[in-house]
Amino acid sequence: MDIKLLHKSNTFSNFGSHKLGSWFSTFSIARRKNGSTLKNSKSLSVVHEHPRIGSDGESEEASGASDEVISPVRLRPKTNNNRRTSQSDISKRLSLPADLRLPESFLNKQQQVLDGPLSRSIRRQSLSEIGFGKMETYTKLDKLGEGTYAMVFKGKSRLTDNLVALKEIRLEHEEGAPCTAIREVSLLKDLKHNNIVTLHDIVHTEKSLTLVFEYLEKDLKQYMDDCGNFLSMNTVKCFLFQLLRGLAYCHGRRILHRDLKPQNLLINERGELKLADFGLARAKSVPIKTFSNEVVTLWYRPPDVLLGSTDYSTSIDMWGVGCIFYEMASGRPLFPGSTVEDELHLIFRTLGTPTEATWPGIESRSEFLAYRFPRYTPESLGAKVPRIGAPGVALLLEFLKFEPKMRISARDAMRHSYFDSLGPNVHKLPDTASIFTIPGVQLSRTAS
Repeated sequence: MDIKLLHKSNTFSNFGSHKLGSWFSTFSIARRKNGSTLKNSKSLSVVHEHPRIGSDGESEEASGASDEVISPVRLRPKTNNNRRTSQSDISKRLSLPADLRLPESFLNKQQQVLDGPLSRSIRRQSLSEIGFGKMETYTKLDKLGEGTYAMVFKGKSRLTDNLVALKEIRLEHEEGAPCTAIREVSLLKDLKHNNIVTLHDIVHTEKSLTLVFEYLEKDLKQYMDDCGNFLSMNTVKCFLFQLLRGLAYCHGRRILHRDLKPQNLLINERGELKLADFGLARAKSVPIKTFSNEVVTLWYRPPDVLLGSTDYSTSIDMWGVGCIFYEMASGRPLFPGSTVEDELHLIFRTLGTPTEATWPGIESRSEFLAYRFPRYTPESLGAKVPRIGAPGVALLLEFLKFEPKMRISARDAMRHSYFDSLGPNVHKLPDTASIFTIPGVQLSRTAS
């Protein structure tokens, strides 16, 4: 099978399902026409589209509401010049999502009497004027960070007055959009889950590609720093369960994140944790023997990848979950190595040097033999992080298995006895629902 290319408020749900899909299809076609190099071109713009699709997502060709079909009856609604246009009126006329709240300033401009129903072309034009796909819709506020290809800004939507995160990716004329950005868009347009960050909009200009995400106040690293690196065990449990929930959704769709670390887990004021930064993510098929081993921040990289393996699956993410679990509970990283060799030494010193019994085939791997590791005996993880108790230690060890196929899956980990205190209803939630909608499930404000 071919390997496919590979971060949400419901406010833009209709937009996400149609606009992003059309944008990415256009992007993909342009990339194929230009060979392996993606050129920057106005034809890639997400602002102007020409498919014959109505604003409700249905084809116009056979629709009685199409511009080409004239109704035999001309409707003239009752007019009331004193009646104020309501939020509901605007939403219905523009076919907007029911939960999208427009500013008062926009409503005040819509005091006009209509002779009849709006045609689809007029509704579509009005929707475009509101600002989807336009940089003018967003106001940049603070700069949040900068990477090799992108800068991230805190911003505000002039359409909804909501805060957003603007990931501005610089476009090089010779190279076009980085493959990491293409992966991120192609995956996130199809991922709709409470524990995965929402992609609201895409703005494409000649010089940049801007991804507009929901805004979350801080990442897990900042959250732990603000708490003095000492989270309550209930908070640890809630965060870990949400991480597993988001991963189970991804893995169930054959998507690997491949870059799990506290900085890529975002948290809002309610305590909802969301997977973010899918730039290294991949949609996988079986078998897989083509991935790079230069993925995952060193501290959260599993030993098989450290030893050069490119034949991996969802297990690559589960090792990282174990490292993050330990870090949340103890307040310190589990394996803070400075080099690949140093990282492997820390892993083997803690878990014991692998043998044929604990990792079949390891003693015949030249990469492993070249390091000449001492024969370390395993340390007690329970003694290193006693706060998580026996069930927590048992789950932690399931994440940190040397042999990749023996690591517990995200779905099975959610059913582990460690999470029994959350109750059975956490397993019955719709994908887009928060675990905090369940009575009794909440973060602890004091450490324990």
